Amino acid sequence: MVTPALEIKDLHAWYGESHVLHGVDMVVQPGEVVTLLGRNGAGRTSTLRAIMGLTGARSGSVRIHGTETIAMATHRIAHLGVGYCPEERGIFSSLSCEENLLLPPTLKTGTAGMSEGEIYAMFPNLAERKNSQGTRLSGGEQQMLAVARILRTGAKLLLLDEISEGLAPVIVQALARMITTLREKGYTVVMVEQNFRFAAPLADRFYVMEHGRMVEHFAAAELQAKMPVLNQLLGV
Repeated sequence: MVTPALEIKDLHAWYGESHVLHGVDMVVQPGEVVTLLGRNGAGRTSTLRAIMGLTGARSGSVRIHGTETIAMATHRIAHLGVGYCPEERGIFSSLSCEENLLLPPTLKTGTAGMSEGEIYAMFPNLAERKNSQGTRLSGGEQQMLAVARILRTGAKLLLLDEISEGLAPVIVQALARMITTLREKGYTVVMVEQNFRFAAPLADRFYVMEHGRMVEHFAAAELQAKMPVLNQLLGV
């Protein structure tokens, strides 16, 4: 059997006194694109943060490529080949686009990250703006840069939080092409998405969260049959 890229069992997480995840179970196979759906506050972002060790206390099991990480520090988890793109993007505004790209270190995963040439081929907008300061990039360009920066590190498991939020349709289409290309290259992607129209054609499987728990799980082939349930849970 193939070792899952990500395997979560009975994951609980807290922010201080607030218990935000209540026994999350999830499995992601290598090369899959998996989307976490749910209303705001359902626990989707907290799940990504808990995978990276960025919540407060956590318990249960989080295995990345077979390695248990529940007691690991965040930087050690990243070095297993995990890249996290938070909703706030975290671009260094005083640095140029190219300097932002060159900044991240390569992870010790035995695989090199994408070259600048590969990045610019995937994101022509960034090639045109490579000498522009982070503050001068549009929201869409900043989002592309945030994802591109992760790809430079050599991470093969990508955790992407709301990458399409608030962006122009043409940029959303470019991000969709990026996800398709990454799947073809063997990357594993876990996406939190509110934009159902963006996520639906891209994902191999879906998990639906409510109140810090997984309440539905189904493959892309079952999507049409599950629409009544999704309408009820999400109001899509």
